[in-house]
Amino acid sequence: MKIGKLFCGLICALATTAVSAKSDLQLEVSIPRLQVAEYHKPYVAVWLEDGQRKVTQIAVWYDVEMENGKGEEWLADLRQWWRRDGRKLSFPIDGITGATKGPGMHTVDFDLSKAFKNLPAGQYTLRIEAAREVGGRELLQIPLNLPLKSGELPLTVEGSSELGLVRLSATK
Repeated sequence: MKIGKLFCGLICALATTAVSAKSDLQLEVSIPRLQVAEYHKPYVAVWLEDGQRKVTQIAVWYDVEMENGKGEEWLADLRQWWRRDGRKLSFPIDGITGATKGPGMHTVDFDLSKAFKNLPAGQYTLRIEAAREVGGRELLQIPLNLPLKSGELPLTVEGSSELGLVRLSATK
C-alpha cells in the first residue's frame, strides 16, 4: 500500500467534518511509569479501522535506532495491529513511525487544513495497542463516527496496565 493512502484517510475524513478547518486534531497517549525490575519502553501502534476492518495507519512507535532494522523484529508483539495490517508494511514509514516513548503523555498532532482523500462517513474504531518486552500487552479502543462533530470531542479511554489515558480532541 502507498504511504499516502495509509495515512491520509483519517486526516482527510476529519478535515472535512464539523471540526473547524483551522483547528488541529490531537491524540494524547499516556504511558504509565511502572515499578518493575526490568523496564523497557513499549512498542505502540495507533490505527483507525472501519466496519470491514480496513485499516488506516496513524502511528507506530518502535526501536527505530537498532542496527540493521532489528527493532522491527518485535513489531509482531503488537498482535492485533500486526494481524490487521502491520505485517504488510515496509518500515520505516515516513510520517508514521517513530521512536519508542518513555513514561509520560505523548501527542500525535494532525493538521486538519491539508487536503487528502476522504474516508466515507460511518462507524470507525480508533485502536491503540502497546506491548513491552518482559512486560504486558494492552489494546484500547475508541469508537467514533465520521464525520466527527466538535461536540463529540474529546473522546477518551483509560488503560489499566501498559497504557494510561488516551484522548482524542480538537484544539484551536
